[in-house]
Amino acid sequence: MQKENNPRRRMFKMRFRRSESEKAEEDKEHETTAFKPDPRSPLRPLKLNRRSASWSDTWLKNTTSLKNVVMAMHLGSPRESRLKPPQKSLVPELGNSDQTAQLSDQILLKILGKLPEMDRKPSSMVCKRWLSLQGRLVRSAKVKDWSFVESGRVISRFPNLTQVDLVPGSLISDRNSGILLNNCAFSVPVACSGHRVFEVDCDLVPGEVVDRGLSELGSGCPNLKKLVVIGASELGLLSVAEECPTLQELELHKCTDNLLRGIAACENLQVLKLVANVEGLYGSVVSDIGLTILAQGCTRLVKLELSGCEGSFDGIKAIGQCCQMLEELSFCDHRMDGGWLAALSYCENLKTLRFQSCKRIEVVPGPDEYLGACPALENLHLYKCQLRDKGSVRALFMVCAAAKEIVFQDCWGLDNDMFRLASICRRVTFLSLEGCSLLTTEGLESVILSWKELEVLRVVSCKNIKDKDISPTLSILFSTLKDMKWRPDTKSLLPSSIIGTSLGKKGSRFFRKNRDLKFLFDAP
Repeated sequence: MQKENNPRRRMFKMRFRRSESEKAEEDKEHETTAFKPDPRSPLRPLKLNRRSASWSDTWLKNTTSLKNVVMAMHLGSPRESRLKPPQKSLVPELGNSDQTAQLSDQILLKILGKLPEMDRKPSSMVCKRWLSLQGRLVRSAKVKDWSFVESGRVISRFPNLTQVDLVPGSLISDRNSGILLNNCAFSVPVACSGHRVFEVDCDLVPGEVVDRGLSELGSGCPNLKKLVVIGASELGLLSVAEECPTLQELELHKCTDNLLRGIAACENLQVLKLVANVEGLYGSVVSDIGLTILAQGCTRLVKLELSGCEGSFDGIKAIGQCCQMLEELSFCDHRMDGGWLAALSYCENLKTLRFQSCKRIEVVPGPDEYLGACPALENLHLYKCQLRDKGSVRALFMVCAAAKEIVFQDCWGLDNDMFRLASICRRVTFLSLEGCSLLTTEGLESVILSWKELEVLRVVSCKNIKDKDISPTLSILFSTLKDMKWRPDTKSLLPSSIIGTSLGKKGSRFFRKNRDLKFLFDAP
Protein backbone atom coordinates (compact mmCIF):
# COMPACT_ATOMS: atom_id res chain seq x y z
CA MET A 1 0.00 0.00 0.00
CA GLN A 2 1.38 3.30 -0.92
CA LYS A 3 1.73 5.97 1.60
CA GLU A 4 -0.20 9.01 1.01
CA ASN A 5 1.91 11.96 0.23
CA ASN A 6 -0.83 14.52 0.74
CA PRO A 7 -0.30 16.01 4.19
CA ARG A 8 -3.79 17.45 4.39
CA ARG A 9 -5.43 14.08 3.81
CA ARG A 10 -3.15 12.45 6.35
CA MET A 11 -4.06 15.05 8.97
CA PHE A 12 -7.83 14.51 8.38
CA LYS A 13 -7.54 10.74 8.98
CA MET A 14 -5.63 11.26 12.22
CA ARG A 15 -8.39 13.64 13.52
CA PHE A 16 -11.13 11.15 12.61
CA ARG A 17 -9.44 8.32 14.50
CA ARG A 18 -8.92 10.56 17.46
CA SER A 19 -12.58 11.57 17.63
CA GLU A 20 -13.68 7.91 17.56
CA SER A 21 -11.34 7.03 20.40
CA GLU A 22 -12.52 10.01 22.46
CA LYS A 23 -16.11 8.98 21.89
CA ALA A 24 -15.41 5.43 23.07
CA GLU A 25 -13.69 6.72 26.23
CA GLU A 26 -16.68 9.00 26.99
CA ASP A 27 -19.16 6.12 26.63
CA LYS A 28 -17.07 3.95 28.95
CA GLU A 29 -16.88 6.71 31.51
CA HIS A 30 -20.68 7.22 31.30
CA GLU A 31 -21.35 3.53 31.99
CA THR A 32 -19.17 3.57 35.10
CA THR A 33 -20.72 6.74 36.49
CA ALA A 34 -24.36 5.75 35.81
CA PHE A 35 -24.52 3.44 38.81
CA LYS A 36 -22.21 5.41 41.05
CA PRO A 37 -24.17 6.77 44.07
CA ASP A 38 -24.31 10.44 44.72
CA PRO A 39 -23.39 11.20 48.33
CA ARG A 40 -25.66 14.26 48.28
CA SER A 41 -28.77 12.30 47.22
CA PRO A 42 -31.05 10.89 50.02
CA LEU A 43 -32.01 7.93 47.86
CA ARG A 44 -29.78 4.94 47.54
CA PRO A 45 -29.37 3.18 44.19
CA LEU A 46 -31.01 -0.14 43.58
CA LYS A 47 -28.77 -3.16 43.79
CA LEU A 48 -28.93 -5.25 40.66
CA ASN A 49 -29.30 -9.02 40.66
CA ARG A 50 -30.08 -9.16 44.42
CA ARG A 51 -33.30 -10.04 46.32
CA SER A 52 -35.00 -7.06 48.01
CA ALA A 53 -34.98 -7.13 51.79
CA SER A 54 -38.31 -7.90 53.52
CA TRP A 55 -39.72 -6.53 56.80
CA SER A 56 -39.18 -9.83 58.58
CA ASP A 57 -35.48 -9.84 57.68
CA THR A 58 -35.09 -6.33 59.01
CA TRP A 59 -36.79 -7.12 62.36
CA LEU A 60 -35.01 -10.48 62.87
CA LYS A 61 -31.64 -9.09 61.90
CA ASN A 62 -31.65 -6.55 64.70
CA THR A 63 -33.05 -8.40 67.76
CA THR A 64 -32.07 -5.66 70.16
CA SER A 65 -34.47 -3.21 68.55
CA LEU A 66 -37.27 -5.79 68.83
CA LYS A 67 -36.59 -6.26 72.55
CA ASN A 68 -36.68 -2.53 73.07
CA VAL A 69 -40.11 -2.29 71.42
CA VAL A 70 -41.51 -5.11 73.59
CA MET A 71 -40.17 -3.50 76.75
CA ALA A 72 -41.71 -0.17 75.76
CA MET A 73 -45.09 -1.84 75.29
CA HIS A 74 -44.92 -3.44 78.75
CA LEU A 75 -43.76 -0.28 80.51
CA GLY A 76 -46.45 1.95 78.99
CA SER A 77 -49.88 1.87 80.80
CA PRO A 78 -53.33 3.08 79.71
CA ARG A 79 -53.48 5.37 82.72
CA GLU A 80 -50.37 7.22 81.63
CA SER A 81 -51.75 7.53 78.11
CA ARG A 82 -54.96 9.03 79.43
CA LEU A 83 -53.07 11.52 81.57
CA LYS A 84 -51.19 12.85 78.59
CA PRO A 85 -52.78 15.99 77.17
CA PRO A 86 -54.38 15.35 73.79
CA GLN A 87 -52.93 17.06 70.81
CA LYS A 88 -55.06 19.88 69.49
CA SER A 89 -56.09 19.63 65.89
CA LEU A 90 -55.59 22.65 63.71
CA VAL A 91 -58.93 21.96 61.87
CA PRO A 92 -62.02 22.32 64.16
CA GLU A 93 -64.71 19.65 63.95
CA LEU A 94 -67.74 21.79 63.00
CA GLY A 95 -69.93 18.95 61.75
CA ASN A 96 -70.67 17.40 65.17
CA SER A 97 -70.82 20.56 67.30
CA ASP A 98 -74.04 22.52 68.10
CA GLN A 99 -73.30 26.17 67.57
CA THR A 100 -76.66 27.23 69.13
CA ALA A 101 -75.72 25.63 72.47
CA GLN A 102 -73.74 28.76 73.31
CA LEU A 103 -76.90 30.91 73.01
CA SER A 104 -79.15 31.43 76.01
CA ASP A 105 -82.82 30.46 75.99
CA GLN A 106 -83.92 34.08 75.87
CA ILE A 107 -81.86 34.86 72.78
CA LEU A 108 -82.91 31.66 71.03
CA LEU A 109 -86.56 32.37 71.82
CA LYS A 110 -86.27 35.76 70.16
CA ILE A 111 -84.70 34.15 67.08
CA LEU A 112 -87.38 31.47 66.82
CA GLY A 113 -90.07 34.07 67.37
CA LYS A 114 -88.95 35.89 64.21
CA LEU A 115 -89.64 32.83 62.03
CA PRO A 116 -92.82 32.73 59.92
CA GLU A 117 -95.69 30.55 61.11
CA MET A 118 -95.12 27.99 58.36
CA ASP A 119 -91.47 27.48 59.43
CA ARG A 120 -91.98 27.19 63.18
CA LYS A 121 -93.30 23.64 63.17
CA PRO A 122 -90.41 22.17 61.10
CA SER A 123 -87.88 24.04 63.25
CA SER A 124 -89.17 22.29 66.39
CA MET A 125 -87.94 18.96 64.99
CA VAL A 126 -84.27 19.98 65.07
CA CYS A 127 -83.59 18.88 68.65
CA LYS A 128 -85.29 18.50 72.03
CA ARG A 129 -84.22 21.94 73.15
CA TRP A 130 -85.78 23.60 70.12
CA LEU A 131 -88.94 21.55 70.66
CA SER A 132 -89.21 22.77 74.24
CA LEU A 133 -88.54 26.38 73.30
CA GLN A 134 -90.99 26.24 70.43
CA GLY A 135 -93.68 25.11 72.87
CA ARG A 136 -93.20 28.31 74.84
CA LEU A 137 -94.03 30.38 71.76
CA VAL A 138 -97.39 28.69 71.15
CA ARG A 139 -100.28 30.81 72.36
CA SER A 140 -103.34 29.05 70.89
CA ALA A 141 -104.27 25.34 70.97
CA LYS A 142 -107.28 23.29 69.83
CA VAL A 143 -107.39 20.03 71.78
CA LYS A 144 -108.68 17.05 69.79
CA ASP A 145 -107.91 14.32 72.34
CA TRP A 146 -109.07 14.71 75.94
CA SER A 147 -106.29 12.47 77.27
CA PHE A 148 -103.87 15.22 76.27
CA VAL A 149 -105.54 17.45 78.89
CA GLU A 150 -106.10 14.79 81.54
CA SER A 151 -102.46 13.67 81.51
CA GLY A 152 -101.16 17.22 81.89
CA ARG A 153 -99.21 17.16 78.64
CA VAL A 154 -100.98 20.19 77.25
CA ILE A 155 -99.60 22.28 80.13
CA SER A 156 -96.08 20.83 80.12
CA ARG A 157 -95.83 21.06 76.34
CA PHE A 158 -97.34 24.57 75.99
CA PRO A 159 -96.89 26.47 79.28
CA ASN A 160 -97.72 29.92 77.86
CA LEU A 161 -101.12 29.26 76.33
CA THR A 162 -103.59 32.14 76.15
CA GLN A 163 -106.32 30.57 73.96
CA VAL A 164 -107.62 27.00 74.41
CA ASP A 165 -110.47 25.23 72.59
CA LEU A 166 -111.62 22.06 74.37
CA VAL A 167 -114.74 21.31 72.32
CA PRO A 168 -113.23 18.96 69.68
CA GLY A 169 -111.58 16.82 72.38
CA SER A 170 -114.80 16.61 74.40
CA LEU A 171 -116.67 14.74 71.63
CA ILE A 172 -116.45 10.95 71.76
CA SER A 173 -117.21 9.11 68.51
CA ASP A 174 -117.19 5.34 68.08
CA ARG A 175 -117.95 4.98 64.39
CA ASN A 176 -115.66 6.04 61.59
CA SER A 177 -118.26 7.73 59.42
CA GLY A 178 -117.40 9.65 56.31
CA ILE A 179 -120.38 12.02 56.79
CA LEU A 180 -119.89 15.00 59.07
CA LEU A 181 -122.45 17.41 60.49
CA ASN A 182 -120.72 20.78 60.62
CA ASN A 183 -121.47 23.36 63.25
CA CYS A 184 -119.91 26.77 63.71
CA ALA A 185 -117.51 25.39 66.33
CA PHE A 186 -117.10 21.67 65.60
CA SER A 187 -117.94 18.75 63.29
CA VAL A 188 -119.88 15.66 64.37
CA PRO A 189 -119.87 12.30 62.53
CA VAL A 190 -123.27 11.16 61.30
CA ALA A 191 -124.34 7.55 60.75
CA CYS A 192 -126.38 6.76 57.66
CA SER A 193 -128.42 3.58 57.31
CA GLY A 194 -130.20 2.11 54.33
CA HIS A 195 -133.50 3.77 55.23
CA ARG A 196 -132.10 7.30 55.01
CA VAL A 197 -132.10 7.70 58.79
CA PHE A 198 -129.36 10.05 59.97
CA GLU A 199 -128.24 9.68 63.55
CA VAL A 200 -125.67 11.79 65.30
CA ASP A 201 -122.97 9.39 66.41
CA CYS A 202 -121.17 11.14 69.25
CA ASP A 203 -121.10 11.44 73.02
CA LEU A 204 -119.60 13.94 75.43
CA VAL A 205 -116.92 13.55 78.06
CA PRO A 206 -118.51 13.32 81.56
CA GLY A 207 -118.91 16.58 83.43
CA GLU A 208 -116.66 15.63 86.35
CA VAL A 209 -113.86 14.78 83.91
CA VAL A 210 -114.27 18.17 82.22
CA ASP A 211 -114.12 19.90 85.61
CA ARG A 212 -110.84 18.17 86.50
CA GLY A 213 -109.37 19.23 83.19
CA LEU A 214 -110.47 22.83 83.74
CA SER A 215 -108.91 22.83 87.21
CA GLU A 216 -105.56 21.61 85.85
CA LEU A 217 -105.74 24.01 82.93
CA GLY A 218 -106.43 26.97 85.21
CA SER A 219 -103.52 26.16 87.53
CA GLY A 220 -101.11 25.56 84.64
CA CYS A 221 -102.11 28.48 82.41
CA PRO A 222 -102.66 31.51 84.64
CA ASN A 223 -102.43 33.88 81.64
CA LEU A 224 -105.41 32.31 79.88
CA LYS A 225 -107.48 34.88 77.96
CA LYS A 226 -109.87 32.80 75.83
CA LEU A 227 -111.58 29.48 76.63
CA VAL A 228 -114.02 27.36 74.61
CA VAL A 229 -115.60 24.50 76.57
CA ILE A 230 -118.61 22.17 76.46
CA GLY A 231 -120.23 20.10 79.22
CA ALA A 232 -118.65 21.93 82.16
CA SER A 233 -120.32 22.59 85.50
CA GLU A 234 -120.42 25.52 87.87
CA LEU A 235 -117.42 24.27 89.91
CA GLY A 236 -115.24 23.89 86.83
CA LEU A 237 -115.87 27.45 85.70
CA LEU A 238 -115.25 28.76 89.22
CA SER A 239 -111.82 27.10 89.31
CA VAL A 240 -110.88 28.73 86.01
CA ALA A 241 -112.21 32.11 87.14
CA GLU A 242 -110.16 32.01 90.35
CA GLU A 243 -106.90 30.84 88.73
CA CYS A 244 -107.12 32.95 85.55
CA PRO A 245 -107.89 36.57 86.45
CA THR A 246 -106.99 37.70 82.91
CA LEU A 247 -109.76 35.64 81.24
CA GLN A 248 -111.49 37.98 78.80
CA GLU A 249 -113.30 35.75 76.27
CA LEU A 250 -115.46 32.72 77.08
CA GLU A 251 -117.53 30.43 74.87
CA LEU A 252 -119.88 27.98 76.61
CA HIS A 253 -121.60 25.16 74.74
CA LYS A 254 -124.53 23.25 76.24
CA CYS A 255 -125.04 26.12 78.62
CA THR A 256 -127.72 26.22 81.35
CA ASP A 257 -128.94 28.73 83.93
CA ASN A 258 -126.99 27.06 86.75
CA LEU A 259 -123.78 27.12 84.73
CA LEU A 260 -123.98 30.90 84.45
CA ARG A 261 -123.45 31.22 88.20
CA GLY A 262 -119.86 30.11 87.72
CA ILE A 263 -118.91 32.98 85.43
CA ALA A 264 -119.86 35.62 88.01
CA ALA A 265 -116.28 35.38 89.34
CA CYS A 266 -114.84 36.35 85.92
CA GLU A 267 -114.38 40.00 86.74
CA ASN A 268 -112.57 40.94 83.51
CA LEU A 269 -114.81 39.01 81.10
CA GLN A 270 -115.57 41.12 78.02
CA VAL A 271 -116.66 38.68 75.26
CA LEU A 272 -119.19 35.93 75.97
CA LYS A 273 -120.93 33.41 73.71
CA LEU A 274 -123.69 31.17 75.07
CA VAL A 275 -124.86 28.15 73.05
CA ALA A 276 -127.84 26.54 74.75
CA ASN A 277 -129.69 24.46 72.15
CA VAL A 278 -128.45 22.92 68.89
CA GLU A 279 -131.00 20.87 67.00
CA GLY A 280 -129.92 17.27 66.57
CA LEU A 281 -126.96 17.53 68.93
CA TYR A 282 -128.00 18.62 72.41
CA GLY A 283 -130.66 20.67 74.12
CA SER A 284 -130.38 22.88 77.19
CA VAL A 285 -132.21 25.94 78.48
CA VAL A 286 -131.05 29.48 79.15
CA SER A 287 -133.97 31.60 80.34
CA ASP A 288 -134.48 34.98 81.98
CA ILE A 289 -133.03 33.57 85.20
CA GLY A 290 -129.70 32.84 83.58
CA LEU A 291 -129.67 36.16 81.70
CA THR A 292 -130.28 38.03 84.96
CA ILE A 293 -127.46 36.15 86.71
CA LEU A 294 -125.24 36.93 83.73
CA ALA A 295 -126.11 40.62 83.79
CA GLN A 296 -125.36 40.99 87.50
CA GLY A 297 -122.08 39.03 87.37
CA CYS A 298 -120.49 40.25 84.13
CA THR A 299 -120.91 44.00 84.15
CA ARG A 300 -117.92 44.62 81.85
CA LEU A 301 -119.28 42.78 78.84
CA VAL A 302 -118.55 44.40 75.50
CA LYS A 303 -119.76 41.64 73.16
CA LEU A 304 -122.54 39.10 73.85
CA GLU A 305 -123.85 36.34 71.56
CA LEU A 306 -126.92 34.26 72.46
CA SER A 307 -127.41 31.09 70.40
CA GLY A 308 -130.47 28.90 70.94
CA CYS A 309 -131.36 30.77 74.12
CA GLU A 310 -134.79 31.53 75.51
CA GLY A 311 -135.83 34.69 77.32
CA SER A 312 -138.16 37.64 77.27
CA PHE A 313 -138.35 41.35 77.98
CA ASP A 314 -137.04 40.99 81.55
CA GLY A 315 -133.83 39.18 80.63
CA ILE A 316 -132.82 41.61 77.87
CA LYS A 317 -133.75 44.57 80.07
CA ALA A 318 -131.47 43.28 82.86
CA ILE A 319 -128.58 42.98 80.41
CA GLY A 320 -129.18 46.50 79.10
CA GLN A 321 -129.32 48.05 82.57
CA CYS A 322 -126.35 46.20 84.13
CA CYS A 323 -123.98 45.86 81.17
CA GLN A 324 -123.45 49.52 80.40
CA MET A 325 -120.38 48.81 78.23
CA LEU A 326 -122.18 46.41 75.86
CA GLU A 327 -121.55 47.43 72.24
CA GLU A 328 -122.38 44.31 70.19
CA LEU A 329 -125.34 41.96 70.68
CA SER A 330 -125.97 38.90 68.47
CA PHE A 331 -128.88 36.45 68.32
CA CYS A 332 -128.55 33.08 66.58
CA ASP A 333 -131.67 30.90 66.25
CA HIS A 334 -133.17 32.55 69.31
CA ARG A 335 -136.36 31.43 71.07
CA MET A 336 -137.39 34.70 72.69
CA ASP A 337 -140.93 35.34 73.85
CA GLY A 338 -143.11 38.11 72.48
CA GLY A 339 -142.28 41.67 73.42
CA TRP A 340 -138.53 41.20 73.95
CA LEU A 341 -137.63 43.57 71.11
CA ALA A 342 -138.78 46.57 73.11
CA ALA A 343 -136.11 45.87 75.76
CA LEU A 344 -133.31 46.73 73.32
CA SER A 345 -133.84 50.40 73.99
CA TYR A 346 -132.24 49.88 77.45
CA CYS A 347 -128.93 49.09 75.74
CA GLU A 348 -127.86 52.70 75.50
CA ASN A 349 -124.35 52.08 74.17
CA LEU A 350 -125.27 49.29 71.74
CA LYS A 351 -123.63 49.86 68.32
CA THR A 352 -124.09 46.56 66.45
CA LEU A 353 -127.18 44.33 66.39
CA ARG A 354 -126.82 41.02 64.51
CA PHE A 355 -129.34 38.28 63.69
CA GLN A 356 -128.27 34.95 62.21
CA SER A 357 -130.35 31.89 61.24
CA CYS A 358 -133.39 33.20 63.06
CA LYS A 359 -136.73 31.72 62.04
CA ARG A 360 -138.51 34.76 63.39
CA ILE A 361 -137.57 38.16 64.71
CA GLU A 362 -140.50 38.82 67.02
CA VAL A 363 -143.77 37.07 67.83
CA VAL A 364 -145.86 39.93 69.23
CA PRO A 365 -144.12 43.29 68.73
CA GLY A 366 -146.60 45.24 70.83
CA PRO A 367 -147.71 48.85 70.44
CA ASP A 368 -145.41 51.34 68.74
CA GLU A 369 -145.25 53.57 71.84
CA TYR A 370 -143.37 50.81 73.70
CA LEU A 371 -140.78 50.38 70.96
CA GLY A 372 -137.98 52.72 71.90
CA ALA A 373 -135.01 53.21 69.58
CA CYS A 374 -131.37 52.42 70.39
CA PRO A 375 -129.73 55.85 70.34
CA ALA A 376 -126.15 54.70 69.64
CA LEU A 377 -126.94 51.91 67.14
CA GLU A 378 -124.91 52.05 63.92
CA ASN A 379 -124.96 48.56 62.35
CA LEU A 380 -127.85 46.18 61.63
CA HIS A 381 -126.87 42.81 60.10
CA LEU A 382 -129.23 39.99 59.14
CA TYR A 383 -127.85 36.66 57.85
CA LYS A 384 -130.03 33.74 56.71
CA CYS A 385 -133.09 34.99 58.55
CA GLN A 386 -136.78 34.57 57.69
CA LEU A 387 -138.46 37.94 57.21
CA ARG A 388 -142.02 36.83 56.59
CA ASP A 389 -143.87 38.73 59.33
CA LYS A 390 -144.41 42.32 58.31
CA GLY A 391 -145.19 43.52 61.85
CA SER A 392 -141.96 42.12 63.37
CA VAL A 393 -139.83 43.53 60.54
CA ARG A 394 -141.40 46.95 60.97
CA ALA A 395 -140.76 46.82 64.72
CA LEU A 396 -137.13 45.90 64.09
CA PHE A 397 -136.58 48.91 61.82
CA MET A 398 -138.23 51.20 64.36
CA VAL A 399 -135.84 50.04 67.08
CA CYS A 400 -132.91 50.43 64.67
CA ALA A 401 -134.00 53.77 63.23
CA ALA A 402 -130.54 55.29 63.90
CA ALA A 403 -128.66 52.59 61.95
CA LYS A 404 -126.09 53.75 59.41
CA GLU A 405 -125.11 50.36 58.01
CA ILE A 406 -127.66 47.71 56.94
CA VAL A 407 -126.71 44.27 55.60
CA PHE A 408 -129.09 41.63 54.22
CA GLN A 409 -127.56 38.30 53.21
CA ASP A 410 -129.57 35.25 52.09
CA CYS A 411 -132.73 36.38 53.89
CA TRP A 412 -135.98 34.64 52.93
CA GLY A 413 -139.11 36.73 52.41
CA LEU A 414 -137.40 40.06 51.73
CA ASP A 415 -139.55 41.37 48.89
CA ASN A 416 -140.39 44.91 47.84
CA ASP A 417 -142.99 45.43 50.58
CA MET A 418 -140.66 44.23 53.32
CA PHE A 419 -137.75 46.28 52.04
CA ARG A 420 -139.83 49.47 51.89
CA LEU A 421 -140.12 49.27 55.67
CA ALA A 422 -136.40 50.05 55.85
CA SER A 423 -137.14 53.61 54.73
CA ILE A 424 -137.75 54.36 58.43
CA CYS A 425 -133.96 54.44 58.79
CA ARG A 426 -133.06 57.87 57.43
CA ARG A 427 -129.33 57.92 58.25
CA VAL A 428 -128.17 54.92 56.20
CA THR A 429 -124.77 55.38 54.52
CA PHE A 430 -123.97 51.73 53.72
CA LEU A 431 -126.31 49.12 52.16
CA SER A 432 -125.39 45.54 51.21
CA LEU A 433 -127.82 43.13 49.52
CA GLU A 434 -126.73 39.58 48.74
CA GLY A 435 -128.90 36.64 47.79
CA CYS A 436 -132.18 38.61 47.95
CA SER A 437 -133.94 37.00 45.00
CA LEU A 438 -137.41 38.50 45.60
CA LEU A 439 -136.29 42.12 45.56
CA THR A 440 -136.65 44.00 42.27
CA THR A 441 -135.13 47.15 40.85
CA GLU A 442 -138.31 49.08 41.57
CA GLY A 443 -138.29 48.12 45.25
CA LEU A 444 -134.61 49.02 45.58
CA GLU A 445 -135.12 52.40 43.92
CA SER A 446 -138.09 53.31 46.12
CA VAL A 447 -135.93 53.07 49.25
CA ILE A 448 -132.45 54.25 48.37
CA LEU A 449 -133.74 57.44 46.72
CA SER A 450 -135.03 58.51 50.15
CA TRP A 451 -131.61 57.97 51.76
CA LYS A 452 -129.84 61.25 51.18
CA GLU A 453 -126.67 60.16 53.01
CA LEU A 454 -126.06 56.90 51.11
CA GLU A 455 -122.41 56.51 50.14
CA VAL A 456 -121.78 52.79 49.57
CA LEU A 457 -124.02 50.30 47.72
CA ARG A 458 -123.37 46.60 47.13
CA VAL A 459 -125.80 44.38 45.22
CA VAL A 460 -124.74 40.76 44.63
CA SER A 461 -126.74 37.74 43.40
CA CYS A 462 -130.16 39.41 43.31
CA LYS A 463 -131.55 37.94 40.12
CA ASN A 464 -134.70 40.10 39.91
CA ILE A 465 -132.70 43.33 39.90
CA LYS A 466 -132.06 44.01 36.20
CA ASP A 467 -129.82 46.51 34.51
CA LYS A 468 -132.51 47.35 31.96
CA ASP A 469 -134.87 48.53 34.69
CA ILE A 470 -132.52 51.23 35.99
CA SER A 471 -134.13 54.63 35.63
CA PRO A 472 -132.24 57.86 34.86
CA THR A 473 -132.83 59.07 38.41
CA LEU A 474 -131.26 55.91 39.82
CA SER A 475 -128.29 56.16 37.45
CA ILE A 476 -127.65 59.71 38.66
CA LEU A 477 -127.65 58.43 42.24
CA PHE A 478 -125.09 55.76 41.27
CA SER A 479 -122.76 58.43 39.94
CA THR A 480 -122.70 60.22 43.30
CA LEU A 481 -121.73 57.16 45.37
CA LYS A 482 -118.24 56.82 46.79
CA ASP A 483 -118.12 53.04 46.43
CA MET A 484 -120.37 50.68 44.48
CA LYS A 485 -120.37 46.94 43.74
CA TRP A 486 -123.04 46.07 41.19
CA ARG A 487 -123.28 42.38 40.36
CA PRO A 488 -126.97 41.45 40.64
CA ASP A 489 -126.92 38.80 37.93
CA THR A 490 -124.84 35.69 38.69
CA LYS A 491 -124.22 35.12 34.97
CA SER A 492 -121.67 37.92 35.09
CA LEU A 493 -119.37 35.50 36.91
CA LEU A 494 -119.24 33.20 33.85
CA PRO A 495 -116.78 33.80 31.01
CA SER A 496 -118.23 35.71 28.09
CA SER A 497 -117.36 32.80 25.75
CA ILE A 498 -119.91 30.44 27.35
CA ILE A 499 -122.74 32.88 28.02
CA GLY A 500 -125.73 31.92 25.89
CA THR A 501 -124.79 28.26 25.65
CA SER A 502 -126.52 25.39 27.40
CA LEU A 503 -123.51 24.59 29.58
CA GLY A 504 -124.94 26.15 32.73
CA LYS A 505 -128.32 24.39 32.33
CA LYS A 506 -127.18 20.78 32.41
CA GLY A 507 -127.28 20.57 36.19
CA SER A 508 -130.82 21.91 36.39
CA ARG A 509 -131.99 19.46 33.74
CA PHE A 510 -130.43 16.58 35.62
CA PHE A 511 -132.12 17.41 38.94
CA ARG A 512 -135.43 18.15 37.20
CA LYS A 513 -135.47 14.67 35.75
CA ASN A 514 -134.39 13.07 38.99
CA ARG A 515 -136.41 14.80 41.66
CA ASP A 516 -136.57 11.66 43.76
CA LEU A 517 -132.99 11.06 44.91
CA LYS A 518 -133.61 8.05 47.11
CA PHE A 519 -130.97 6.06 45.27
CA LEU A 520 -128.29 8.41 46.62
CA PHE A 521 -128.93 7.21 50.18
CA ASP A 522 -129.94 3.59 49.62
CA ALA A 523 -127.53 0.97 50.87
CA PRO A 524 -125.83 -1.17 48.17
